[in-house]
Amino acid sequence: MPQRNICQGILPIERITMHFNDFIQHIKNNPSNSPHRISAEWGQGRAIFGGVMGAVIYTAMRRDIPTDRCILSFMMSFIAPLTADTDFILDTKILRAGKNSVQIEGQIIQEGQTIATALALFGTLRTSSIDVSAMPAPRVPSPESLVALPYIPNVVPEFTRKMDYRWAFGHLPFSGTTAREMGGWMRLKNETTGSDLNDADALLIALIDAWPPATLPLINRPAPASTMTWSISFIQPSPITYPPSDSDWLLYRADIDHAASGYGQIRAHIWNQKGELLALSSQTVAVFD
Repeated sequence: MPQRNICQGILPIERITMHFNDFIQHIKNNPSNSPHRISAEWGQGRAIFGGVMGAVIYTAMRRDIPTDRCILSFMMSFIAPLTADTDFILDTKILRAGKNSVQIEGQIIQEGQTIATALALFGTLRTSSIDVSAMPAPRVPSPESLVALPYIPNVVPEFTRKMDYRWAFGHLPFSGTTAREMGGWMRLKNETTGSDLNDADALLIALIDAWPPATLPLINRPAPASTMTWSISFIQPSPITYPPSDSDWLLYRADIDHAASGYGQIRAHIWNQKGELLALSSQTVAVFD
C-alpha cells in the first residue's frame, strides 16, 4: 500500500484560486481552524458544488488520521449552501480510535453556521479468509469514442466547466425518459492533481458528485435538485492510480432505486479505466419539479 503523507505548517494564503489541487493543498498544509475560500468557478447556483465540499472536509479529516489507516466509508449531510468567495473553516473531531479503526467527525462552518457535517471510517487492512471479487465494470465504448458534453452557460452549473463528461448510460437531464440508469466517463479537465493517494481519494469524492442526480432525466423541463445525504464506501486495497493523474478516466453508473413525492434514492458504482471497482455511492436527493 502506498505511503500516505500529511503535510502541515506553512502559512495560509489570502485567497484560494482555483485548480482543484490549490484548495486541497491549502487545507493539507495549514493548521486546523485556518480560513479557506473557494471561488465561484466551482459553483452550482449560489453554492459551491457538493463534491468539492466533500473533498475538502475529507482532506481535513485525513490530516488527523494515522497513515496506516485507509478510508473505508464517508457519509455526509448537506445542511446549507457553502457560499463562494467567503471564508469558512473545517472542524474535525476523532470520535473513537481503536486498534484497527478510527471514526472521525467533520464540519464545514461558515459565518458561524454549520454548512455540512460528515462522518468517516478509516481502518487498517487485515488478513481474512473472505475474498470476494468486486463486480466488473459494464462494457461501454471508450471515452475517446464518445462526444464530450459541452458547457452551456446559464443551463449547466458553473463547476461543470472543470469536468470532462462522456455520456454512456441513459439520457440527459430533462429529457423525459423512463430509464432508471445514468452516467458515463468522467475526469477533471485541464486541472492539476496532487502527488499522494490521499489526493486521489479527495478527487474521487469530488468526481462522484459531479454528475447530476439520476432522477433529472425523468422530467421534461428544467428543475432544481439537491443532494441531501450522501454515503460512499471505498474499495480496499484501493486500485486508484498512484500518483493520481488528471488524465485518468473513471466510469460512473447510477441507478434509481426509488423516486416519489419529491425525493429519490440513487446508488452508483465507480470503476477505473481497467474495470476495477473503486467505490459505491448512495444519495438521497430532493427534486423541486
